[in-house]
Amino acid sequence: MIDLHTHSTCSDGSESPTRVVELAVGAGLSALALTDHDGLGGIDEARRAAEAGGLELVPGCEVSCRFSPGTLHLLCYFVEPGEGPLQSQLAQLRRDRAERNVRLVARLNELGIDLTLAEVEARAGGTTLGRPHFAKALVDKGVVTTYEEAFEDLLGKGGSAYIPKAFISAETTIEAAAGSGALVSLAHPFSLGLDPDGLDRMLAELAAAGLAGLECHYGRYGTEERAALTALAARHHLVATGGSDFHGSFKPDVAVGTGEGDLAVPDSVLAELKARRPAAGR
Repeated sequence: MIDLHTHSTCSDGSESPTRVVELAVGAGLSALALTDHDGLGGIDEARRAAEAGGLELVPGCEVSCRFSPGTLHLLCYFVEPGEGPLQSQLAQLRRDRAERNVRLVARLNELGIDLTLAEVEARAGGTTLGRPHFAKALVDKGVVTTYEEAFEDLLGKGGSAYIPKAFISAETTIEAAAGSGALVSLAHPFSLGLDPDGLDRMLAELAAAGLAGLECHYGRYGTEERAALTALAARHHLVATGGSDFHGSFKPDVAVGTGEGDLAVPDSVLAELKARRPAAGR
């Protein structure tokens, strides 16, 4: 079994890249993709841990893309730290994130909340700063009582301190990924809120743009949902990918490899993805 969707402290997870790998080894997985948001900062650490644990690491990331009315997430696989079109795009997204963090502190201060960027950075421990670290700081300071309350009342969409992030189009991300030797899968497709016809039309458009996979076997989806998505993936000639979307204590009901308990993504999925890679990227 494999897991192609996990997060570490290098984005919005609670566990280090090393610990995520250790959990994958403990779960008996043969391969793991680390897919932190908008960055590859945990790949080198995860690779060292994977080599020590006899686990295959798939270097990856999750990119948030422009979509109305919500956000579309793309999982990029086989992308390495270094130079390339996708790597340049990720660098710009991180710069945008840093600017957003400064604006978020200012917004919280305007609301009468005494919080500094340094205090939030202390919670991040040197990793990429994101809203989960703001939430932790707000809980630690007693502004809110829970992580969920921080997002519902302040940080999440509709919250009084919400600051929208910068987005790029899905097509641009797919093109950049291809230029970097990577493949792209659409993450947790039901989060888009589309009806069946709308999702079908979107997949046709993205497949034409070069989308390679659809996350059918998602950690929080039921059997019927996974089956429906698998059929949809076949219709559009996409690899039926899957993963837990592990975030550690930020999603305590989701475990590496098994999701909510019944996830089992076969290693044949990874073989299918590898077969679709351009020869130059293998």
